[in-house]
Amino acid sequence: MPASPPLPTLTYDPIADRAREECGVFGVRGADKAAVLAAFGLQALQHRGQEACGITSYDNGRFHSERHQGLVADHFTDPARLDQLAGSMAIGHVRYSTSGAPVLRNVQPLYADVRGGGLAIAHNGNLTNARILREELVQAGAIFQSTSDTEVVLQLAARSRKTKSADRLLHALKQVEGAFALVAISNDKLIGARDPFGIRPLVMGELEGAVILASETCALDMIGARLIREIEPGEAVIISDNGIESVRYAPVRPPRPCAFEYIYFARPDSVIAGRSVYEARKRMGQRLAQETPADIDVVVPVPDSGIAAALGYAETIGKPFDLGIIRAHFVGRTFIQPTQAKRDLGVKRKHAANAAVLKGKRVLLIDDSIVRGTTSKKIVRMVREAGATEVHFRSACPPITHPDFYGIDMPMREELMAASHDPERMRVLLECDSLGFLSVEGLYWAVCDAPRNPAQPQLADHYFTGEYPTRLADRDRASSAKDQQLSLLVDA
Repeated sequence: MPASPPLPTLTYDPIADRAREECGVFGVRGADKAAVLAAFGLQALQHRGQEACGITSYDNGRFHSERHQGLVADHFTDPARLDQLAGSMAIGHVRYSTSGAPVLRNVQPLYADVRGGGLAIAHNGNLTNARILREELVQAGAIFQSTSDTEVVLQLAARSRKTKSADRLLHALKQVEGAFALVAISNDKLIGARDPFGIRPLVMGELEGAVILASETCALDMIGARLIREIEPGEAVIISDNGIESVRYAPVRPPRPCAFEYIYFARPDSVIAGRSVYEARKRMGQRLAQETPADIDVVVPVPDSGIAAALGYAETIGKPFDLGIIRAHFVGRTFIQPTQAKRDLGVKRKHAANAAVLKGKRVLLIDDSIVRGTTSKKIVRMVREAGATEVHFRSACPPITHPDFYGIDMPMREELMAASHDPERMRVLLECDSLGFLSVEGLYWAVCDAPRNPAQPQLADHYFTGEYPTRLADRDRASSAKDQQLSLLVDA
């Protein structure tokens, strides 16, 4: 039997060796200086996207927009700038470039003049038929200003024969597939919508009469708003002077929220589908301890996302929890380093071993997940170099064997460590004394308090099972085209 291939050579930023957050959206209607609330809400959602940010406001028939690359605090703390975003209604966005290049023309919210008035949209997620729709629109004469799939929604709304702007947007949403949480402003209305499976989160709150829409409840907490409810899968809410109107634009389906919201993306103080994210992560650690015990001296999280699971693990086995790795929170992105020695500094710039905790100990490391494995390997080495006598590694989620197509920046399948290596081979490559993963059933116990329903899974768990909630039209079309090209080459 041939040996499994080694880990791929590190030719990218090692800090990026994980699934990255997708985007965050925020909307408000009915507040004085709505853009100020939007700025605060976006700061609470900054963990969901740190590449770019933008706010669009509406005031007396006029739209005002500011879009920038960088962090919210770098651009939206100046009172003079916020004063330019006048109005009692605003939407905002923080992003990573999961769809479209990281350039200013792709920064959201995106705006267009359509029949019946202006329309601005901020979108979290990814449309799995955006490429097909884009090609059809271009053939019909549409001119695109960005490469973001959000503009596909704008173009579809612009071409709708509906008379009201809100109806035009809903008509567009009926044509798209994939995952999204969307906020928009049009004709003095704030609109929020969620994909038919509820893969991406969106909640509604209230603050002194103003209605708030946000990706996570932590953004409501930031501004002192109370949670009203989640937007339902396949639901759109239209907020105007007439109140809140709920519209079902898609058939009712059993919800399948993204499992990675609980595992890594959402802030631990948020609540998704009635479940505390922090509590879910702690339960993941508890179940992980039951499924993959180890004879160790201390449980150490890989900060920050491994902390809650490590606490649950330590409490379950009755061993100390300690901070054996210290994270530097103010380290910026690094460029690709030309030598291996300099690449190794990438992890050390972000994580430092705390030798006082590690030296002479049998250490169990807990991280939220293992993606490519390159960073995990370097952390194991770093802990050994700090004096640990044994290093055991645990993942608080199941092995990631399939990529995502719903707005998460995740490597393709050939780059996922668990897709091409069994757990024992992974252990050898990671250079740890033992390796363990939470089971899929353990994940469901932690998040849903119920076994996985194979007929109707309660989570979007395709990362571990390969069962995608929706059709992947763009991917399937690309695969078909590739197969046709290979066939032509063979025939030739």
